[in-house]
Formats: sequence, structure tokens, C-alpha cells
Amino acid sequence: MAITPADPLPDPVPVQSLSPEPLRPATPAPAPDVRTVVVAGLGSFTVPGGLPPLVGIPGVTDAAATGMSEAAGASVPVPAAMPKRSTGQRAIDAARSKLGAYYRAGGNGPDSFDCSGFVQWSYRQAGVELPRTSYSQLAAGTPVPLDDLQPGDLVSYYGGGHSAMYLGDGQIIHASDSSSGVKISPLNNMPVTGARRF
Repeated sequence: MAITPADPLPDPVPVQSLSPEPLRPATPAPAPDVRTVVVAGLGSFTVPGGLPPLVGIPGVTDAAATGMSEAAGASVPVPAAMPKRSTGQRAIDAARSKLGAYYRAGGNGPDSFDCSGFVQWSYRQAGVELPRTSYSQLAAGTPVPLDDLQPGDLVSYYGGGHSAMYLGDGQIIHASDSSSGVKISPLNNMPVTGARRF
């Protein structure tokens, strides 16, 4: 239906005057269901209250796990800082994560390794750059007597032709050969040439 100029205009709609109402205070939101978790060396964190208590985690203190009430004003104790892991131990942690990985001549990770590539990769994960070949690794670092080995020390075999890492308790971890890959072996299962610490 079209409107023509002869059609009367509809009556105007009355306009109501709107006067603003006085502002009222907002209703406060309910307090969130949260609690505090303290991580040694990092600080305090607020986590959802619905999470199960974090127990059995070294260096973590959870208000829910200790029965402390933040609403009651109790403070969460800060645990002592966790002991710092040595560079060698961090390299060993990385090395252990590759147990069973394939041996490949020239391999330097992350899925296959030769002996020196394995040691180099493991130390790189700990933030230390080592030389690439087993002979160069034997020439680097600080010499260590075999009766003073610590976890993470490099142990060299066969005149420098094979590199491994000392685990402790008379064991090494190394990329052995194509039939075994990365494995744990006794320290004295091959003729030892020397050891180095990085």
C-alpha cells in the first residue's frame, strides 16, 4: 500500500519525558570460589576453589590441603625453596626422557642419536652447549677422576670414540648402538678413557 500526497498523516505519537532515576549502588557480586596456592620460588597463585587439593607436589602448598581458611584471615605458609638442581642433574633428566630412543650414526635428536649427539642434546636441554663429537667432548670441560664422578659427568670410552653420561650408582646412560638405542649400562662395561664435568 502506497501513501499518496492526498492521504492524511497519522497523528504524532506523544513523547514522554524521561527523567533519570537516581543512581543506586550495584549489588555486589558474590565472592568468587577461589583459594591460594603457593609455589616455592615462584610465589602465590589464585586457583579455582573447585579444584581438588594439590597434595604431594614438592614445593607446592595449597590452603585447601592444609585446612587453612583464607576467609578467616589465615595466611598460607611459604614453603622453603626447592633445592636447585645441578646442570648435570638437569642434563640427566633430559637424557632419561630419551630412554629407548633409536641410535642413528650422526643423529643429534630429538628422536634418534649417536653417542655424542645424545650427550650434546641432553646438555643443551640443561642450557649448556657441548662440542658435537665424542673426541671434542673429551677435550672440553674439567677433567674428573673416576672416583669423584657425579650424576651428569661425561664418561669417555675407547680413547674418546664413545661418550656417555654418568647416572650415579655405577651406571651410565648412552646411545649405545643400532640394536639397543639409548639405554642404561654399567659404568665399567667398556674401557674408560676419562671423564669431564661441565
